[in-house]
Amino acid sequence: MSTLLLIVIYIAFIGLGIPDSLLGSAWPAIYTELNLPVSYANFITMIISGGTITSSLFSANLIHRFGTASITAISTTVTAFALFGFSCSNNMLWLCLFAIPLGLGAGAIDTALNNYVALYYKVTHMNFLHCFYGIGVSLSPFLMSMVLSHDTWRTGYRLMFWFQFGIALLTIVSLPIWKKVKHSFENNEEENNKLIPFFTLIKKSKVRIACLVFIGSCGLEYTCGIWGSTFLVKVKEMSTDTAALMITFFYVGMALGRFFSGIFAVRFTSRQLIKIGQTITLTAIILLLLPLPPVLCGFALFLIGFGNGPVFPSMIHQTPQNFGKNISQSVMGIQMAASYIGILLSPALFGLIAQHINTVLFPYYLLILYIIMVTGNLLLKKK
Repeated sequence: MSTLLLIVIYIAFIGLGIPDSLLGSAWPAIYTELNLPVSYANFITMIISGGTITSSLFSANLIHRFGTASITAISTTVTAFALFGFSCSNNMLWLCLFAIPLGLGAGAIDTALNNYVALYYKVTHMNFLHCFYGIGVSLSPFLMSMVLSHDTWRTGYRLMFWFQFGIALLTIVSLPIWKKVKHSFENNEEENNKLIPFFTLIKKSKVRIACLVFIGSCGLEYTCGIWGSTFLVKVKEMSTDTAALMITFFYVGMALGRFFSGIFAVRFTSRQLIKIGQTITLTAIILLLLPLPPVLCGFALFLIGFGNGPVFPSMIHQTPQNFGKNISQSVMGIQMAASYIGILLSPALFGLIAQHINTVLFPYYLLILYIIMVTGNLLLKKK
């Protein structure tokens, strides 16, 4: 029964990934149809990230009150109808309004399922879980691109709504399974979790150090995803369609990195997997710094995804070990919030650098984010 529940959780994580890359692939069609400035996408993404940060910080209280199963079902349903709302929007105001439930729902799902898998399943399952997120984040732009070839972006959002709504129905139908599995565990760690206030936890240096790892890793991932194509076009003079394909390979590399780390988790510890991944990431960043042909730079982006991919799930799985099972839910909420702070600020900051200085600084910016991540990891190990 626990295996069946794990499959449901995997599918729910596909749903978590679906909205994350959908706006980027649809935005050229959206701003053209609605006659909006291209930069207005920043307002929507900031609202989504703000909602995600907020729900992450309040997730411990919500999960303690309603349980992981109910929060997952409700949040997935909310994100589904937010996607439907996007498909019906005819101006910027409605897009911003529906961005609110999209962000709130995503943060709650992310925190709830990550802590649940960290408490009850092995690190192999955690890596596979985030591999399924990679499937979702790769699936939505692929389907949107197919729809845009013969229809409008609204149809693409409507299609993804039905995907998400199907996943939401699955999470609702599976609610009895959660109850059965709950009784099969020897210790119900979820109910034993203590609610620790945010300001109490953030005073702990160990919590702040862990946040550095998540800010660096997630900032690195999203900066590559958003600005990697621009770097290849402007600096390496690659064609736009080829550069877009290279970013697809970046996401594929991320999914593969998590898949293989899940396989090798039976032979290596989480710390060893993180170290291997960070070594690969550093090698890839150095390749970007060298005057190599454009195709090799695209391969370097693939390696960044492959190396950095396992860092996030491996760190997440260590949360109960690093901080104790009884407060892992509260710490998980702060770590998720830190992740989305990195997602919100890192690409935006490089956007300013690219606009006012030069896109050629892209590899150096990635190196700074890498140093933040590694520094946090080394300090956490000492603690």
